[in-house]
Amino acid sequence: MKKFLILILIISASFSGCLSDLDTKPEVELTLEELLKQDPNAISGILSRLYASYALSGVQGPGSSDIDDDAGESPFLRGIINLQDFTSDGMKNRWGDDGLDQLTTTSNWDENNKFFRYLYNRIYYTIPQANNLLSVMRNVTVNDQENIISEVRFLRALAYYYLIDAFGNGVLATEENIGTSQPLPQASRQEIFNYIESELLAIESTIAASNGYGRANKAVVQMLLSKLYLNAEVYTGTAHYNEAASFIKKVIDNGGYSLAPEFVNNFSGDNDTSPEIIFPLIANAVNSQSYGNTTYIINGSLSSDTMNLDDYGATGGWGGHRASSGWYGKYCGGVTDVSALIACSDERAKLFWTENHAFDMSDYKKWTDGFPSIKFRNTNVNGSTTSTEFANTDFPLFRLADAYLIYVECAIRGASSADMSTALNYVNMVRSRSNASTVSLSELTLNFIIDERARELNLEGHRRSDLIRFGMFTGGNYLWPWKGNTANGTAIPDTYKLFPIPLTALEANPNLTQNPGY
Repeated sequence: MKKFLILILIISASFSGCLSDLDTKPEVELTLEELLKQDPNAISGILSRLYASYALSGVQGPGSSDIDDDAGESPFLRGIINLQDFTSDGMKNRWGDDGLDQLTTTSNWDENNKFFRYLYNRIYYTIPQANNLLSVMRNVTVNDQENIISEVRFLRALAYYYLIDAFGNGVLATEENIGTSQPLPQASRQEIFNYIESELLAIESTIAASNGYGRANKAVVQMLLSKLYLNAEVYTGTAHYNEAASFIKKVIDNGGYSLAPEFVNNFSGDNDTSPEIIFPLIANAVNSQSYGNTTYIINGSLSSDTMNLDDYGATGGWGGHRASSGWYGKYCGGVTDVSALIACSDERAKLFWTENHAFDMSDYKKWTDGFPSIKFRNTNVNGSTTSTEFANTDFPLFRLADAYLIYVECAIRGASSADMSTALNYVNMVRSRSNASTVSLSELTLNFIIDERARELNLEGHRRSDLIRFGMFTGGNYLWPWKGNTANGTAIPDTYKLFPIPLTALEANPNLTQNPGY
């Protein structure tokens, strides 16, 4: 049974997303310090509230928002999906909303796009909340204090990870500069990378090996370190594949995780029972309702026009997200029509709805052009299901199959702390689980692993970063349908490797400079 972290409304910050407000303290009748001195057990609720900043828009229901942005559109996880998956060769959104349309066509990006602002504001909502809590923790005593401090530092580091990945630079707000009256100086991508690295290395030894489902632990910290090092050449110009392989091997060897028996175990309404999920963002149809967690992925990929919503445990279908042939064409050696896709033995290839939909996406705004992904669903694998408006399906931010594929990539790239025979075993474990054919050592190439990551990690918030790391996101060497707003794809500028700093942030802090090309 899911051990859901019950959220209690303790922190109620009025954060508007402006960098001048980074010292904003929670507006409560008691200060956090007074509250914790009065009731040290309240820390569990405060900590849960911080975890929830990644999955919920606000704690007062799906219509509430912690920031001065749309409650439905702006949640953190929704931003990750929008900016990672819809901007890449995977999924396309058809709604035509101003801002979202520019993401799905990788065209006409500028600092006024509200979807860039949403993620930026969510990042700089989570960071000061972590800073406030860390500042208070210096002056109080609570049970398991060192471990809790480590969890808070991890959640802050995770927010900074998304900052340097998406925007490159920003300001380094910590508990050390709370209350600073002047706007903070801009920190470079290298400086923020160094900070994240130092924070994660510091807490690796202090965070618990097990904290229970839904909370960060030692393996979660090691996984983020590995991801940071995997992308280090993009972030800093210096490769760190040896370090990435070393830390991901710790996750694999010591984390206690194993591949789920069935691929869909990881994406169903009872996926809290999966032995594979390393770090989930928790969803609950009653206690954590949001339009931004997996409800966005599931309902957005369904429509009663072409499918039965009950089959996926949903009561509403928003008819928004479909994949293009640039995605499902990667299965079974490169399928070119629906018959070949249906005949493909790889179970992951069957997780697209094909009936009454066209194989080619001639019009990305037409629901029946392209195949919706039915990978995420609100139905249970191991029991009966009642369809609900909001999803019960947790989002697997980190899972073991991704860890295996990270190791494989590091081995291919020549990391001394990885070996090809182990890599071959890992990738074939992942493929065999989905009934895909095993591969030989000679087939383990960079071209293979970028496609295998596509097949395995669809809609899990990795794709844009993967393509940038492989030099495939910008330019014209690798095209996909609707890249650059053309049906067959066209080149996009290298400046698109970073999103623009939102105008609201630039106006709030004169120390910030816009990313090149915007």
